[in-house]
Amino acid sequence: MAGSPYDPSRAPVAYGRRAVPQLFSELQQQEAPRRMRALASLCDLLRDPERISCTVSGGFLEQLKVLLKDEDSIVRAKTCELIHLLTAHRIGRQALLSSSFLPHLSELMDDSSSSCRRNVQRVLNRLTLMPAGAEALLTLVPKLMLKLREEEEEEEEDVQVLLLSTLSSCSCLDPLPALASDGVSLLLHKLSDSSTDIRREATAALMVLSVCEDGMRQVCEEEVLPVLVDLLRDEDVEVQANAAGVIMYAAIINEGKRQCLELDVIPILLSLVSQDGEEEKDKERKKALVMYSLRALTALAEAPQGRCLLLEQLPLLGRRSEAAEEDQDIRRNAQNAVRVITWTPCNTGDL
Repeated sequence: MAGSPYDPSRAPVAYGRRAVPQLFSELQQQEAPRRMRALASLCDLLRDPERISCTVSGGFLEQLKVLLKDEDSIVRAKTCELIHLLTAHRIGRQALLSSSFLPHLSELMDDSSSSCRRNVQRVLNRLTLMPAGAEALLTLVPKLMLKLREEEEEEEEDVQVLLLSTLSSCSCLDPLPALASDGVSLLLHKLSDSSTDIRREATAALMVLSVCEDGMRQVCEEEVLPVLVDLLRDEDVEVQANAAGVIMYAAIINEGKRQCLELDVIPILLSLVSQDGEEEKDKERKKALVMYSLRALTALAEAPQGRCLLLEQLPLLGRRSEAAEEDQDIRRNAQNAVRVITWTPCNTGDL
């Protein structure tokens, strides 16, 4: 039987359980090419979950910390790629968090190699899949915001998307670090980006920041609402839904209600509520958009001007609240909107 073809870019791999320990021993060699070949072979192996378990249980992670400081940028980038593969599974993510990798990864956010910076962001984003990971990364939020600000013109689109996604996951646990780092102002500039993915992640992050009162207030103060109203007409349904979600939260406070009414957002929200997805997949994507729009209308109905406008639209809202074939969540939100418009007195004063 012919042997496997030789690949000069990869180190020879031992059989069975010896494979991972043998390759990690190669990583201790001084010659950079040997380390690179070992890293390439390890990246191939660690696509297998059993190999990840072997790497963690064998205590090999400490060697990776040394390689993260290697003088060769290609070695650093490949090591980050290897760590990213480790984070594909929960055992790897837990091991990285318990092994104090974050300070080392934080330093590499400023690495001279764009590949290294990209791989670091991929690792950090994977870590936020665990609540413990998102919580650990809260201390890095100010630096993540700084990187987003510094590199918005230098970094490629995928890196910006990763940064925004990581910030969103961390801010779900606590929005205050991002808000204290001028997060709303920074995200405002991302809302008009030509990339749909960046607009989608930026609006999602902004919605997370808008959950608390400080976030609602900053959205109003930074004049974000006019941009969000325009995004209600975006070609991407998720961007529309996220924009409606921010408006929903902002409309809770009086200043948000006032600005929304001045921007004449009610007819736009009503048009979104009246839309139906033609296909099952389309319905799922538009469900969030309709629900956020209904909740925004409910908040605006607490203002006298909003209530007067919405009293004229009760037939539309009534249809969504009474139709037996309507989605249960949408029907419940429509019923709540009708109840507020029809019966709830407004105590917010003239807006």
